[in-house]
Amino acid sequence: MKILIAADMEGITGVVASEQTDEKHPEYARFRRLMTGDVNAAIRGAFEAGADEVVVSDGHGNNLNILLEELDPRARLNAGAPRPFSMVHGVDSAVHAALFVGYHARAGAENAILSHTWSGKVVSLRLNGRVVGETGLNAAVCGFFGVPVIMVSGDQALCAEASELLGPIEVAVVKRGNGRMSAECLPPEASQKRIQEAAARAVGRLRAGQGPPPFRLEPPIAIALEWSEVQMAEQVSLLPGSRRVGARGIEFTAEDMPTAYRAFRAMVLLAIR
Repeated sequence: MKILIAADMEGITGVVASEQTDEKHPEYARFRRLMTGDVNAAIRGAFEAGADEVVVSDGHGNNLNILLEELDPRARLNAGAPRPFSMVHGVDSAVHAALFVGYHARAGAENAILSHTWSGKVVSLRLNGRVVGETGLNAAVCGFFGVPVIMVSGDQALCAEASELLGPIEVAVVKRGNGRMSAECLPPEASQKRIQEAAARAVGRLRAGQGPPPFRLEPPIAIALEWSEVQMAEQVSLLPGSRRVGARGIEFTAEDMPTAYRAFRAMVLLAIR
């Protein structure tokens, strides 16, 4: 059984401020070590429950955050950018399930630590009419390959968002947001125990045939984006096939989810150039 662990940083143990996830800030070194610890907890849980192979995808910023020298040696690491499937690189039809570690809630979520959708410039993202954040976007890519997301870790807002969207998944709440940059945090020993136990339950359920289904979107995939500034919509409208909707909106239709994912990432790059 092959498991993909897709890791972000805003939902990692103890993270409450953007400085802690910024490679240029002194705090970053401490929190990339905590990120590695959370990922290791998920790896331990996956193998404990019977996984044969674990691949990790470092999905924050430049994708160079996880400390390879401290990673569980049973796993392999996808690092660096750009990559075709970015945050979930390594997903394909040979993967049995995905675990999302250190994820955060979508843009606009209440009491959610560092909530955003890929970029702080995205106000709203809809796929086939449904509002999603990075959890839904990446889960839909996994779903294209028939890969279910079976577990997430992060704050309470992220875990609620993922459960509503993906169904009966396992969750590990490692902190409770009091606002966008304030939370009641578990210490690493406690949070990583939760992550390990949730990962083990998720993989155990999968092996027993009781895991959630993949999050599949029927093609064609309709993307609707609202940007924080008018100029961004103007810049994104240069993408062939895009349609301007109002002052800050863009729509795009893709033939399948991988194409939609690439188009979304291209639009973000155009918007923030």
